[in-house]
Amino acid sequence: MLSSLLDFAWRTAFRLGFPIARIWWRLACPRHEGTLVAVYVGPALLLVRSSYRIGWHLPGGGVRRGEKPEAAARRELAEEIGVITSSLLPAGIISGIWDGRRDRVYCFELRLTELPKLQLDNREVIMRGSYRLPSCIVWS
Repeated sequence: MLSSLLDFAWRTAFRLGFPIARIWWRLACPRHEGTLVAVYVGPALLLVRSSYRIGWHLPGGGVRRGEKPEAAARRELAEEIGVITSSLLPAGIISGIWDGRRDRVYCFELRLTELPKLQLDNREVIMRGSYRLPSCIVWS
């Protein structure tokens, strides 16, 4: 019960905080570093839906101060979908301005032969709605 309430509080904070953060980014134009991981399962690509954004996205997130981008990408995979890996393949760096913030995004690949059991964090990546629509898809 406490875990469900805590997850609900986090989802609410994400839903309310993300639009406010976007306004702040447009005003302050801060620098940010992030990661994205293209998880391939055979020829298919794993995408996730978040609790606070519209659409399907690659898993990933921010790089903490002093953290290496690959370590941040591995941490985000473990936190968001429960996938633990020892190494990722570098796939490039994207730089630009998104939502008013100067962003540098380190991209990585993870190639799997089969889909592992996913453990969604139930905060950023969740099951959606009363129909329990999937929050992760494998797109071919």
